[in-house]
Amino acid sequence: MSTFGEYFRVTTYGESHCRSVGCIVDGCPPGMELTEADIQPQMNRRRPGQSSITTPRNEKDRVMIQSGTEFGVTLGTPIGMMVLNEDQRPKDYGNQTMDKYPRPSHADWTYLEKYGVKASSGGGRSSARETIGRVAAGAIAEKYLRLAYGIEIVAFVSSVGNVHLFPPTAEHPTPCTNPEFQKLLQTISRKTVDEYLPVRCPNEEVSRKMEDLIASFKQRSDSIGGTVTCVIRNCPSGLGEPCFDKLEAKLAHAMLSIPATKGFEIGSGFGGCEIPGSTHNDPFVKNDSELPEVVAQSGAARGGFPRPRLTTKTNYSGGIQGGISNGAPIYFRVAFKPPATIGQEQLTATYDGEEEGILAAKGRHDPCVVPRAVPIVEAMAALVIMDAVLAQQARHTAKSLLPPLKQTINSGLPAGNGVTEQEVKQA
Repeated sequence: MSTFGEYFRVTTYGESHCRSVGCIVDGCPPGMELTEADIQPQMNRRRPGQSSITTPRNEKDRVMIQSGTEFGVTLGTPIGMMVLNEDQRPKDYGNQTMDKYPRPSHADWTYLEKYGVKASSGGGRSSARETIGRVAAGAIAEKYLRLAYGIEIVAFVSSVGNVHLFPPTAEHPTPCTNPEFQKLLQTISRKTVDEYLPVRCPNEEVSRKMEDLIASFKQRSDSIGGTVTCVIRNCPSGLGEPCFDKLEAKLAHAMLSIPATKGFEIGSGFGGCEIPGSTHNDPFVKNDSELPEVVAQSGAARGGFPRPRLTTKTNYSGGIQGGISNGAPIYFRVAFKPPATIGQEQLTATYDGEEEGILAAKGRHDPCVVPRAVPIVEAMAALVIMDAVLAQQARHTAKSLLPPLKQTINSGLPAGNGVTEQEVKQA
């Protein structure tokens, strides 16, 4: 379906070459300052035409808020946002060859099988153009999370083809055991990531190699895949809804819904299978870290999400244990396949399967999607955390209305509504 989330619900609309794309956000808390200026920076990072190694489609992707705010403040009602498709070229797809043959590895055939009809141009809803609504909605969620809890979400390109920011080694089969990787997770910012355009890999030498590799595939009318790593810092502990809506399960759901994704791993990931449990386990220690300044100033920590008393000495779990956030940075990696549209001639079959033929795709497409996928990954992470935060806020509020319990182990959360044991007995 086209709706994601339960408490913070986002519905996207639009196809690759229709008049506009966008979304409706339902469940945004009222009273937050919000204008297009809060959303446009992420739209600019996602937009096409950023460099010679991205699609030359010239879209400005100017977002327009249609509803849900007044005088720059959220009303608590549905927020509608729209972006016009200004550089449509459906004629790139309107030829007899492309009408006759499904494009290899595209969704042309599967959409036709499912619906009995499909968009005649581009990928329709399977196009990355659909992600505009996700990024717009994610920007709203990010602002609330930043103001209320000081949460920071930063993604960056960690590999293109066989060029890795942190290549696996015998000592570090997974980047999580590499101190340099853990240091990067603690310090990386979006400003730093964007200093390494056009690839968005935060290492000058590696970024240059990735750019050259992408350019070489583009020159050959071919494409290449890669991975994006994302870290979520200052996330409260206690988020996630076991058993089936564990936080990492929701993150995986969100990430694998992004077009062109082929894999998801969290924390130590697949490389963690190669290290022993005695190394992999994260010992608990006393938490002496300070609250983010924005949270301390706003008093949000007193609203039911206090600083956890414990933290972990290492963080190979990736900030989630038992499907619930433990307060440590959450980090994960998402794999993106090579874009399916390439300029080379490819053998394929007609829709009716009666004959084979040669198809050379036309249109404007990325030779590698990962540089532009960075803000999309950040947006989907924000939507997951926002939904989890609102769910936990509802639970805390409901709990605070009950009398306190005796002799319970708690994490320092408010035990009840302040009613004493004596008052309960008298009642």
